[in-house]
Amino acid sequence: MTDTLTPVEGAVVEASDSPQKLKRSIGVVGGTLLTLSCVTPASTLFVVVPDLFGSLGTATALTIAIGSLLCVAVAFCYAELGTLIPSAGGEYAMVSTLAGRLAGWLVFVLSLLVVMIVPPVIAMGTADYLAPLIHLDPSMTGAAVMLLATLAGLLDLRANAWITGVFLVLEVIAAAVVAVLGFAHAERGPGSLLSMEVAAPDGRTDPVTALLIVSGLAIALFVTQGFSTAVYLSEELQNPRRNVARTVLATLGISAVIILVPVVAITLGASDLQELTGGDLGTMVTAWSNSATGTFVSLCVALAIINAGIVMVIQNSRVLFASARDKAWPRPVNDALAKLGRFGSPWVSTLAVGVPGAALCFVNLDTLYGVTGVSVTGMYLLVAIAALTSRRGPHKHTPAWRMPLWPAMPVLLTAVLVYVLSQQETTYLLWTGGIVAAATLYWAMYLRPRRDTRWLISIPTDEQAPR
Repeated sequence: MTDTLTPVEGAVVEASDSPQKLKRSIGVVGGTLLTLSCVTPASTLFVVVPDLFGSLGTATALTIAIGSLLCVAVAFCYAELGTLIPSAGGEYAMVSTLAGRLAGWLVFVLSLLVVMIVPPVIAMGTADYLAPLIHLDPSMTGAAVMLLATLAGLLDLRANAWITGVFLVLEVIAAAVVAVLGFAHAERGPGSLLSMEVAAPDGRTDPVTALLIVSGLAIALFVTQGFSTAVYLSEELQNPRRNVARTVLATLGISAVIILVPVVAITLGASDLQELTGGDLGTMVTAWSNSATGTFVSLCVALAIINAGIVMVIQNSRVLFASARDKAWPRPVNDALAKLGRFGSPWVSTLAVGVPGAALCFVNLDTLYGVTGVSVTGMYLLVAIAALTSRRGPHKHTPAWRMPLWPAMPVLLTAVLVYVLSQQETTYLLWTGGIVAAATLYWAMYLRPRRDTRWLISIPTDEQAPR
């Protein structure tokens, strides 16, 4: 891909003569808490994983394990590129700088799809886990959670790190309770994890094919996807050259354990294949213990979902803020999205992602899942391609964390992701492809003719040297 961009030091919106910089206020611990909260292990376990149980049955744990291994290669790419190009723009800043401005723009669009869709997908699960106390409409509850998360996202990042840290402890406790109960009530041996069976609607037992597992990998990649948040926070992390890589890799390892161990326990502890495929984890927990324990776990999950919403809104607002600073839009839009509030947060960008997120709570869930899976896979694919170009030209000797087994790691990852994409449902490929086509048209008609004044990737110049 051509038209690679030399980062513009201090490139900003037209309304200002000086760079708009986010404040470096968090270290590895705060960054890891925020990033883990964006992975939101408990809400992912209770909201997303049940759908995998419904389609993959006993092969769910194996699929998530394979997805986690693929994410190790993805995390290596993110860790190297995130320390090489530490920007709140995340993937798009990395890919634009290394693989071309059009590629970076498409990554931005895919990442925007992901960060706009994932929060409402998670938020709509809140009603299910508040059911022991009160029955609520899922869409209305999800919209309320998104609006609450938007208000919290307007606060100082350090304050949000503590808030999300407290909530994270609760969701880890919930996941641990599920794991302990599942193992304590095991109905089958470890061999069942490889039996690859799923219950059909008519009660029959169907085999889970290798193609089904490959198809499910798009959602499995989404299960631990939030580790990329560390890259979006790179402008607010102290010593980014060191701490971005540490945060990315630590978050992936911790989140994989928090999610995978309970999934194994649930697979072993389900009374039969029909119950496992049904994916009603709240009912399983209650059956293994009592209604009080089931209610406690449900409330912890509800708090975890709110927690995830807060962190995802924070992440998403940084993406929009960076795109405005890099002049992706007409001037009035750039001026608005780049505004910083009294707490140092990009308040207009925060509202711009939170309010539409509330509206998405009224869209069909299956469509949201499908488009998200395709978008995450496509985004990872472009990041892997950018990683192949990260050691050429002026970037070859730039101080940065460097992944092992380069270039074999990104080459293998690229091949696997292309295959995973080819196995996704045509409807979701068409939806995502249509959005990408529209974004390409915007690039061709607006951004490319204004290449000297639009889509100028800015990389903060402070703390660029390693420590």
